Parts: sequence; C-alpha cells; structure tokens
Amino acid sequence: MSTARPSLQALSALPQAALRSLRGVFTDIDDTLTTDGAITADALNALGALRASGLSVIAITGRPVGWSEPFASLWPVDAIVAENGAVALLTGPEGQLNKRYQADESTRAQQYHDLQRVLAKVEAEVPGARRATDSAGRETDIAIDHSEFTHLPPEAIAHAVQIMRAEGLNATVSSIHINGWYGAHNKLEGARWIVRGLFDRDLDLEPGHWLYVGDSTNDQLMFEHFELSVGVANVQRFVPQLQHLPRYITRSERGAGFAEVAQAILSARALG
Repeated sequence: MSTARPSLQALSALPQAALRSLRGVFTDIDDTLTTDGAITADALNALGALRASGLSVIAITGRPVGWSEPFASLWPVDAIVAENGAVALLTGPEGQLNKRYQADESTRAQQYHDLQRVLAKVEAEVPGARRATDSAGRETDIAIDHSEFTHLPPEAIAHAVQIMRAEGLNATVSSIHINGWYGAHNKLEGARWIVRGLFDRDLDLEPGHWLYVGDSTNDQLMFEHFELSVGVANVQRFVPQLQHLPRYITRSERGAGFAEVAQAILSARALG
C-alpha cells in the first residue's frame, strides 16, 4: 500500500480561521529570513508587523549564540533560540540581553572540550571540511560549512554527519552548515523550552496556535510537529532529502517568502 507523502500546498490554502487564532510564529533564520546572508527589509518589516499585531515571534536557528546577539538586540522578536535549541537570547526590560541555557555550566564546559576534539576529527578525516566561520561564537555545538563560504559534495556531508553521530553527537544539516551537539535538545525541544520559560505554557497543548517557517532538512521536526508549517520556496531543493515536508509553500524564496507568510497571517487577522 502506498504511503506517499502529502504534496506541498500553496500558501493560499492556509486555513483562515487557524491564522486568526494564532498565538505566535516560529521562524528559522538562514535562507528563511535572510537572503544572501542578510535579513531583507521586507522580512524585517514583516517581523515587526507580526509583533505589532500581538503575536509572539521567536527565531530558532542553528547559528551560534555569539552570532545571534546583535540580532536579538535589534530585531522585533521575543527571543532568539540559538545553537539548535541549546541557548536562548532574551531582551530584558531595560534593553539588556539575557542568556538562558538548557545545560548547567559544568556540563557545558565538558561538552565544549569534547566537541572541539570531534570538530578537529571531522576536519582531519573529511576532505575539504572546514569549520564554519562563525565557530568562535559557538558555545554548545560545532558547525562544518557546506554551502556558505565553501562547498562540500553530498558524500562529504554524509561522511561528516557519520563521524559526528559515531562520536555520540546529534547531527543535522541546515541550508549552509552541518551542526553537531551533545544532548537531547533540537529546534522542537528549544521551542517547547522557550514557550514554557517565557509564557509558562505547554506548547504541546497548543500546536495549532503556532506557525513555523523554515527552509531545510534541519527544520523537519518542526514541519512534522506543526499543522501550520510553511516552507519558503527555496525549500524545494531539499525536498528529495526530507522525510517530513512543510504543509504549505510560498511563491517567493528566502526573506521575500517570509514576508508572504506574514502578509497572509495579517490579512486573515484583519478580516477576523
């Protein structure tokens, strides 16, 4: 019996009643909010419009906490959850940035030491593998660049993932990096953790009230979990590698695609 995956639906098929009952939006950053490495004006304005409408807006990324700090200060978001769910950046009442971690300090210190050993092993054993240029800002994971400033073929990406997993790490592939880390956290666990910490609510009791926007294989858990999951159009290049597709897809890629999603949400809420 066939178990074919459901096809991607156009953004216009998003149920209007569900959009009107939203409590918040989760979004990836790289190649979802950003285009050619920078957030576009339309995506930035979309974040602000969503927040101004009363929705919570939370970015969840594999990028390092150090890289994320300036954006947490400047973007209209409630939080940025970085390093695939390990650490969150929140803006305090006086504009100061606060960090929250899932693991305690001693655990992080030991894991950091072990992660550097695995990073060196990947670089030594995978031809062409180089650590991501943002590695200095990482506290709880490692990253190998496969598409940001260098290019790794699929077999090299698979080899790097295999080494990380053989060393006991979780490993996932984003649109630009191969990330590895210790612990049970991931984007979905990070979303649960931050909603509990910020709002004292259980995300699993309200999955239909949150929407997720992403673009690559490391968004699969979010695509699977959220009924309202959207891929920006550039997710198409990862479709052959995705076990779980987003339910809906935009016409435009990257930041322009995110702006499309925001407009669909705001239009539905205006009619409500």
